[in-house]
Amino acid sequence: MLTIAYIGGGKSAHRYHMPFSLKNENIRVKTIFSPVQNDAWEKVPGVLYTDNIEDIWSDDEVQLVVVSTPSDFHYQYGKMALEKGKNALVEKPFTNTSAEAKELFALAKEKNLFIQCYQNRRFDSDFLTVQKVIESGVLGDILEVEMHYDYFRPEIPESITSFSKVNSYLYGHGCHTIDQVLSYFGNPERITYDVRQLLGKGRFNDYFDLDLFYGQKKVSVKSSYFRLKERPSFIVTGKKGCFVKQTKDRQEEHLKMFHMPTNADFGIDLPEHYGVLTYMDDAGRYHEEKVVSEVGDYGRVYAGVYESIVNGKEKIVKDEETIRQIEILEEGINTIKE
Repeated sequence: MLTIAYIGGGKSAHRYHMPFSLKNENIRVKTIFSPVQNDAWEKVPGVLYTDNIEDIWSDDEVQLVVVSTPSDFHYQYGKMALEKGKNALVEKPFTNTSAEAKELFALAKEKNLFIQCYQNRRFDSDFLTVQKVIESGVLGDILEVEMHYDYFRPEIPESITSFSKVNSYLYGHGCHTIDQVLSYFGNPERITYDVRQLLGKGRFNDYFDLDLFYGQKKVSVKSSYFRLKERPSFIVTGKKGCFVKQTKDRQEEHLKMFHMPTNADFGIDLPEHYGVLTYMDDAGRYHEEKVVSEVGDYGRVYAGVYESIVNGKEKIVKDEETIRQIEILEEGINTIKE
């Protein structure tokens, strides 16, 4: 059994973490610390809700601390957990700078403790389905992958009148998609950055378009707050055809509806959500067919953390992947001239 505590008792903990940690029979959630108690979320029976962080540090039963605070506090609480002798799982973006990330990984190694970033989007249904299609080989050599994460929420950038690097759209959402690229395709040979403030100089960063190159293959990561009609979640182009997945993974959609992972249909795509695979086979015959989506599961992060801490298995999110991701965020946001 792995006994865990949360630092941060808001939306992140209650929506994106505990539906999965509570479902895992090998994990016990014991304590949730928040300096301000939030009544917006229903309290979990049997869990201690506290505004005294010493209730975590002084509890020898707590083996893992999950940092689910706003990103400005990730480094502070991650370091504190390690200094108190606790393993740590930290929400993304892991830290604000790559230097901070390197410091935390070095400290964990020095103390023989575990620390990892919570990269749950590696287990998005659409991303897993794309991997299945690529590995089937029917598209031949892959030439281009386009990844889109779009919104139509103009009220958000319009309400923010100042620029912040670490509270930018690139940091807040690039940490999902860039990690997916690094986890599957590895470290690129080169990157080009188009990171913008669509509302003008000195305003919120509300758009980014990164091209990551792997030989002749290009992987593009694109996001905007001003897309009334979303672009496909994924477009994969190979020498023999293409695969288009229009819709995103549905886990977040269901969580927002309080339709929890305990439901058998949680996060499951319906046929209208399936991607379309179009290709020419070796005999020159044309094929167009729907591909049944893989099942996404953010709980796989917690399963991996348990295996690493309790059974000594390799981390599912490598230190060097997290460091490189933050370097890319830094490189990209630094292209904006304040």
